[in-house]
Amino acid sequence: MTTLNTRASAGDPYYQDVPDYMTEVYDWAYVNPRKARMLDHKLVVRTLLFGNDQRLMRAYLDEIRPGERVWQVAHVYGDLVQRAAARVGERGRFTLTDVTPIQVELAEGKLAGVPQAEVVRADAARYQADQRPDLVCSFFLLHEVPEGMKSAIVDNMLAQVAPGGRAMFVDYHRPRPWQPIGWLLKWVNRALEPFAEALWNKEIAAYAREAERFDWRKRTVFGGVYQIVVAQRRD
Repeated sequence: MTTLNTRASAGDPYYQDVPDYMTEVYDWAYVNPRKARMLDHKLVVRTLLFGNDQRLMRAYLDEIRPGERVWQVAHVYGDLVQRAAARVGERGRFTLTDVTPIQVELAEGKLAGVPQAEVVRADAARYQADQRPDLVCSFFLLHEVPEGMKSAIVDNMLAQVAPGGRAMFVDYHRPRPWQPIGWLLKWVNRALEPFAEALWNKEIAAYAREAERFDWRKRTVFGGVYQIVVAQRRD
């Protein structure tokens, strides 16, 4: 941790104004620019998601309707951001936010020349959209943030949703007892993902202060390892 703090205080632009939990827990994955560039490949995503990457991405992409305003709350390795931006079409608007400089840089490279797309460096818990989006998506973000931030992010996502719009959460879930991947994930969580197992024990809707203003639907895949949750605003 001393090394990370030294880099920030020395003016390293990749570490400036990055939340402490990111540099302390996820430097290896999302903050260090050299490592982030190495990890930004579809094969990495496929491996980490045990081959379920396309299935989970399709769930998100199928939720996007041409012409909609879509806010994705964090960058995702691989080609998901390009596919989502293409899905909204030229009449829509795709906004991607991320809090770390290297993730913003990677996203800008992928979306360069896409007129309906913009990349903004912002905290998902505080970002305010100029126009309320029809769809807001968190694709494997919640399991990476501390408990208090989970509530702040969920609340802000829901607050931004346009009337009749949706918030979508694709993330980890408690595996079924018969799913052997659960034991592997327990080890991974202990070693690398200290905030992830909270989603095994708490429904995403429980993080929302105004959950009753939304209709919630949820399904799980891969023996309960992953959940796909959509909250649609009633008004």
